[in-house]
Amino acid sequence: MLRFLAENYLIILYSITVSFIIYLVIKQRGEPLKTISWLLVIILIPIAGIILYFYFGQNYRRQKIFNRKGLSDFERMRDFSHIQMQHLDKHAALLSEKLQSKTQIMKLLLNNSKAMLTENNQLHIYTSGRDAFDIIISDITNAKSHIHLEYYIIEEDKIGNQIRDLLVSKAKEGVEVRLIYDDLGSWGLGKKFLQPLIAAGVEVHAFLPVRFPYFTNKINYRNHRKIIVVDGNIGHVGGMNIADRYIEGVAELGSWKDMQLRIEGEAAHSLQTIFLIDWYFVTNQAINDDRFFPPCQINEKKIVQITASGPDSDWASIMQAYFSAIVTATDHIYIATPYFIPNESILTALKTAALSGIDVRIMLPYKSDSHVVYRSTLSFVADLLEAGVKIYFYAKGFNHSKLMLVDGVVASIGTANMDIRSFDQNFEVNAIIYDEELTNRLEAHYLKDLQSCVVYSIEEWSNRPWINAAKESLARLLSPLF
Repeated sequence: MLRFLAENYLIILYSITVSFIIYLVIKQRGEPLKTISWLLVIILIPIAGIILYFYFGQNYRRQKIFNRKGLSDFERMRDFSHIQMQHLDKHAALLSEKLQSKTQIMKLLLNNSKAMLTENNQLHIYTSGRDAFDIIISDITNAKSHIHLEYYIIEEDKIGNQIRDLLVSKAKEGVEVRLIYDDLGSWGLGKKFLQPLIAAGVEVHAFLPVRFPYFTNKINYRNHRKIIVVDGNIGHVGGMNIADRYIEGVAELGSWKDMQLRIEGEAAHSLQTIFLIDWYFVTNQAINDDRFFPPCQINEKKIVQITASGPDSDWASIMQAYFSAIVTATDHIYIATPYFIPNESILTALKTAALSGIDVRIMLPYKSDSHVVYRSTLSFVADLLEAGVKIYFYAKGFNHSKLMLVDGVVASIGTANMDIRSFDQNFEVNAIIYDEELTNRLEAHYLKDLQSCVVYSIEEWSNRPWINAAKESLARLLSPLF
């Protein structure tokens, strides 16, 4: 027996290690499909699979590594949301009939992410990168007190350098400037780009730095947010990173279409709160000064909730907001997303809505910047078409917008794609807007974009080359790992 153990020591140790890792995967109690995918990877490529799991597979939301409790800005959100929940039913009677049917979404976000309902807001939507950056540059130029920026990608290109130089100028004027950039998304940023900012007094910090071989266990948890707050009363949020492609497009895909929201009013305070909580994460410095939340001067009425989700939140709040909007829809659902890898809950909700007679339309890119993810996206098309969901492939460039429109009264604009990564792994932020006039304008824009789309019937889709379907099936099997 001892001889057998000695001769097979490595095999036994290897088997015990793999079995233990499999136990850890199952113990996390994640989604069944995701769990099965990780088990297959570990069994088929054990050594590489174990390494990949420790870097990419662990669920930090359950481990509470990014817990916000005890932070004063989070406590402020919690207290306000509790008060709003108490008064929401009473105030609901003042809402239009269409909006009254959407109070379930409002309550959900008050509970799952403490997303405060704000009413005094002025909103502007930008679908042109040039227009969006023009107003961003104008707002930064006119800043008097402070400028806060948080971005997944900042490129060292024309628009990147232009904004960098402007921030340097404002810092030298005495304006407080704070910048958070995602270390992986902005991997190409070098000292040459950052040094002028630091020298001018801009406080610059990378989010979850990746340094090999250390600090790589959270490499899969990235800050995908795009936030600007100027003087505490102007905010920007949407899908646009700071990069020339949002203005000039790219050769392979053509024009790069996206959507950006400018907020002036109370909802800017919500973006400010999210930024300051993230600032605490990256610096361990709590900023609680009331001057970052100046009194609102806007009288225009637009109801907005800003909801954030990520490994720091107790719930997958944006995914739950999408789910609630889908299952409570009574007439139509319009979606645009560049990456579509839904979990089973969202997929079932979309198919159920379509089968119930709801007009469900999803706009996907005709060409994508991510080949494997796009293959996985295409694997869901047949099921959706069979259920009566209408699928449109935008062919006039690359549509990077993240948009959901429901029943002509609810609009969601932000950073979250309709995919598993945005639902569960990335730090994201979305604006949920409850306004008939603005939603109708967005719907008119959406319907116009449908004219630039390619459409397939279920028969045409089923008759595609079998090799395409095979590649898509393989990509779908691995999709929970993306």
